[in-house]
Amino acid sequence: MSSLSTHILDTISGRPAAGVSFRLFQEDAVLFEGVTDHDGRCPALREIPLERGTYRLEFEIGAYFRAAGHVLSDPPFLDVVPIVFGLGEGTHAHVPLLAAPYGYSTYRGS
Repeated sequence: MSSLSTHILDTISGRPAAGVSFRLFQEDAVLFEGVTDHDGRCPALREIPLERGTYRLEFEIGAYFRAAGHVLSDPPFLDVVPIVFGLGEGTHAHVPLLAAPYGYSTYRGS
C-alpha cells in the first residue's frame, strides 16, 4: 500500500492555507474529504491506504480566498483546483499546492 500527504500554501500572504476543504478521488469515487489545519496540512490524509493507480485531489481554493477577505471575480477564475496524479505501489507521494486567486503550481514533494 501507498500513502499520500498534501500541504497548501497561500502565495498571497506567504503563509500556510488553513481551512481549505479538499477531496481525494479515484475515478468518480470519493476516498477522503478533509480540511487543512493551521499549518495547511491534513494529517488524517496520510492514514488512508492507497493502491497503485491514478488519483485526483480537488481543492476548494475559491472558498478559501473569499473567506480570507479577497474580492474575487464572479465567477472566480479559480474556484476548484484539480490535481490528477499517479501513485506507484508501496510509495509515499507528497502533493503540495501553492495557490493564489489567479494561479497555482504543484510538484511532487518529499
